[in-house]
Amino acid sequence: MRTELDFAPLFRSSIGFDRVFNLLNNAQRLQAVDLWPPYDILKLGDNQYEITMAVAGFAQSDLDVTQERNVLIVKGGKAEKKEGEYLHRGIGGQSFERRFELADHVHVETATLSDGLLRIVLKQEIPEAMKPRRIQIGATSETAPPLQIEADKHVA
Repeated sequence: MRTELDFAPLFRSSIGFDRVFNLLNNAQRLQAVDLWPPYDILKLGDNQYEITMAVAGFAQSDLDVTQERNVLIVKGGKAEKKEGEYLHRGIGGQSFERRFELADHVHVETATLSDGLLRIVLKQEIPEAMKPRRIQIGATSETAPPLQIEADKHVA
């Protein structure tokens, strides 16, 4: 028996978390398990990752790597060659589309194809304004001058 969680109460008391709730809703849905092409995800450092996909038989022109906001899309497709009749076909060559959900501020650094492996290096770069910063503790409000709001000055 499968039950879906109801996130409606959280929507009433949180602002700006729509993306997180959408990810949780999508993860709950039953999706067909697609195992081709096989891939690895490797964490290279604190803010760097690598996706390696086995795409034997695909040329660079057969592959397309696109990043749209927080989704990385890897597509592959090639024209069928009619060279004869296959008695056994074990080398995968069907078209595919693989999607990877990316965290905020993650972008593709490089994508390379070598020895039938597509390597995509990703890096997360958090803007300076969003990084933690140390707040200097100053004097109490009694000794500090009061803040004053200035009106716009018009030059005549």
